[in-house]
Amino acid sequence: MKKIEKVPVVSKEVLVPFILITSLFALWGFANDITNPMVAAFGTVMEISTAKAALVQFAFYGGYATMAIPAALFVRKYSYKKGIILGLSLYAFGALLFFPAAKYEVFGFFLGSLYILTFGLAFLETTANPYILAMGDERTSTQRLNLAQAFNPIGSLFGMFVASKFILTALDSDKRNEMGELIFTTLDEAQKAVIRTHDLAIIRNPYVILGAVVIFMLVVISLSKMPKQTSTTEHGPAKESFKRLLSNGKYREGVVAQLFYVAAQIMCWTFIIQYADNLGIAKATAQNYNIVAMVIFLSSRFVSTYLMRFVDSKKLLTIFAVCAIITTSGVILIEGMLGLYCLVVTSAFMSLMFPTIYGIALKGLSEEDSTLGAAGLVMAIVGGALMPILQGTIIDKGNIGSFAAVNVSFVLPFLCFCVIAIYGYRTMKVYSK
Repeated sequence: MKKIEKVPVVSKEVLVPFILITSLFALWGFANDITNPMVAAFGTVMEISTAKAALVQFAFYGGYATMAIPAALFVRKYSYKKGIILGLSLYAFGALLFFPAAKYEVFGFFLGSLYILTFGLAFLETTANPYILAMGDERTSTQRLNLAQAFNPIGSLFGMFVASKFILTALDSDKRNEMGELIFTTLDEAQKAVIRTHDLAIIRNPYVILGAVVIFMLVVISLSKMPKQTSTTEHGPAKESFKRLLSNGKYREGVVAQLFYVAAQIMCWTFIIQYADNLGIAKATAQNYNIVAMVIFLSSRFVSTYLMRFVDSKKLLTIFAVCAIITTSGVILIEGMLGLYCLVVTSAFMSLMFPTIYGIALKGLSEEDSTLGAAGLVMAIVGGALMPILQGTIIDKGNIGSFAAVNVSFVLPFLCFCVIAIYGYRTMKVYSK
């Protein structure tokens, strides 16, 4: 009987670099999910609409769209390690800009800080994802990326915890009276100014500390020996890579699916606070539901990585997308706590989507095309910039017919999951090779 070759997900030779790069997944997860509840926080303290407050997400994810392609071109010319070092430098700079932003109390300054911060995240994601794929056998590449991505929600969970326990609970602008109404809106301008200064300092501090942590990681990775790219061959013109990528249907549709996935993820996690608020739940308490959703997401990520040993990743993606369609239907149609529970459970089915779409779309690409291909998939994160503003506009309407507008707004994530289910199905039937 022929002995079946056992291919390790991560070999001993690259274990330390794998751990270091995997830690970056947690680092950008923290930034993502400490920022999501800031939409609600800025909306109150700066006294702006939900749609305008959602510009936080436009700035945050717009930075990915701006910098993903330049990041890929930088990595093609230099190396993965240099791309990561530059990414960490931009990340730290953007985080530290929160200090002057809080001092001047200008919403646009905060948006600019987040925009620059995500220049760094774009470099990290464009570099780290294909780097992890390249750290071993191609047969275990998607499983390896899912393993690394499993540490992303650990960072996200910590970001949510910090937001809940050290930011939202400390905001004076979110204090309520016995009727559950905001006190802040009833105060005069002088009292509001004092509270605004206090609250913006509360929002500022975790980002400044984060900047210091990122600088520490920058030093550690700079001094560490990292594996070189798998090939030393010269890359051809980027234009030719773009042409090949655009003609590749599986990759092209993967970018579209990724755009809709990120949009769905950001909407489900950002507006859980508004959904809970409609039920009379305070921001800090509502954030606890976000934390539960992230715990479910994290647990499901490890479970789905294990399931990929037995179930094809394309089939698993399709099944999870259909399940997300079902739970999101409950979010839309069921008013009350059961609808909120459906929203929390949706995270279980989002867990495998990003790395699985990423791995499927890039599988089979040459090394020459994979870096730019990765950039396109990271650039698709712009979905998180555009749709939250549209959802915020819907939520601002209050009611649509007999339904709460916040319930109706989740039609957008519902449609996103439909697109992902279609992509999963097509990868099985049309792009099966």
